This record gives sequence, structure tokens and C-alpha cells, in this order.
Amino acid sequence: MIHSKVTVVFCGEEHSVSPESGLTIGRSGDVEVDDNPYLHRTFLVVSFENGFWWLSNTGSTLTATVADEQGLFQAWLNPGAKIPLAMKKLVVWFTAGPTTYDFEIHVASPAFKSVTSDAPEPGDDEVGAATVGRVSFTPDQKLLVVALCEPFLRRREAGTSQIPSSAAAAERLGWTLTRFNRKLDNVCQKLADAGTRGLHGGVGKLATNRKARLVEHALSTQLVSEDDLVLLDAPAAPGERTDTTAEQRDDDPRVVVEQGNA
Repeated sequence: MIHSKVTVVFCGEEHSVSPESGLTIGRSGDVEVDDNPYLHRTFLVVSFENGFWWLSNTGSTLTATVADEQGLFQAWLNPGAKIPLAMKKLVVWFTAGPTTYDFEIHVASPAFKSVTSDAPEPGDDEVGAATVGRVSFTPDQKLLVVALCEPFLRRREAGTSQIPSSAAAAERLGWTLTRFNRKLDNVCQKLADAGTRGLHGGVGKLATNRKARLVEHALSTQLVSEDDLVLLDAPAAPGERTDTTAEQRDDDPRVVVEQGNA
């Protein structure tokens, strides 16, 4: 049987996958990600079974976000779950403790291919934005997401980064910590209401790693991009970042900037 070549790329290093033995990824796998005590010794496994290549989560606590390079497909891989590697290039994100990692999986001859949507009609992006599902963000809510994703957006290759603390992100935006946390609540609630998993731990209970999940979701769906980094240094309108009236206006659902893929 002829197998499609599969390669895992992490921190600039390429690892070819054998269909006979597969490839393990973790703290002490074939791909040694990091000496991170929060990371499973063997977390993810690439294997060939029943005529298909698969990615399996063999860990007990950590999850992984898997997406295609265009942000059209996203899967949340729970412990014990597996998905077929049915596209030419997939990007995988996961968080262990304070560190978030990402790597690429390249499939030479995938069973399927991504189909892009039609190009937007003229005037569809008049506010410089596009749509993922039905989720719309205010300008400040988008700024929050960009600030949390900044370390990843400034990188040139897959590897490791640390998500800014809430205090650091608030300082980067010139906000109070209270304001940042309230807007983080709003963003997570909007995405959770739209069906994004992992942002709430239950009724009235926030997920403990919601920032990591938010960053993974934003990057995998291309909710934000490198082009959005300029927003972090854009001057704010007089009083926009400080007074209570402005904060209430920013959270008004009638004032929206829709985000995501066209």
C-alpha cells in the first residue's frame, strides 16, 4: 500500500512520520516539545490506521485545537479523541501550564481538500472586517483579543509563546484591570453563546484556562491576524479609554465590528 507522506514541523524542525510506527508528541515523545511538568509525556500521536492518517489525543487532561491553514475548519481534540488528517496542512495549538505551543502537520496527498468560499462582494468589508458565524465584536473587544494573541502574531514560525497575563494585557491597552476583565467576560460569553467550547466551565463558572482557549480559537479561526497588530498602537479617541460612559458604549451590542474570515 502506498502511503501519503506526513511531516510534523515544530520550531523549524521537520519530523517525517512512519506509517508503521507513527509519531508521538509530548514531553518525552518522538517530538520532544518542552521539559514542561504540565505537559504529558506522550500527549498527541500521529498514526496510520484503516487507510487514513490520524491525530489522537492520548493525554488525560490537556486538549488541543486543530485547524486548517485557511481557518475554515476547527476541531477541539479532547483526551481520548482522534481526527483524520484529511487536509494538506493542519495547525495544532495546545496549552500546558503557562505556555502555549503550536506545530504544523503536512500531508503530501490528503484525502480531502479545503474549499474556499466565494470572494466577498464589493462593499462587504467597508468596516475592514469579515464574519465568523454570527459573532460580532466591538472595537475594544477586538483590541483585547489582539493583545492576548500579540506574542503569536509577531512570530514567524510555529513554536512556543506565553499568553500575556491579564494585568500585562490591560497595561498594554492602557486599561484598568477591572475593565479588561469585564471585556474578557463579554468576549468569552459571546463566543460561548455562538457555540465555542472551553470558555465557560459551567453555569456561572468560568473556565480556568479561558484565555488560552480564547487565543487558540482566535488564531485557529483567523479571528485576528498580523495586520491587526497596528491597532494596538493606534491612538485612542479623547476619553475613550478612561471614562465610564465610553466603557458602556464600547460594550453596547449595537456598536459592532464583525471579525473573522470572509
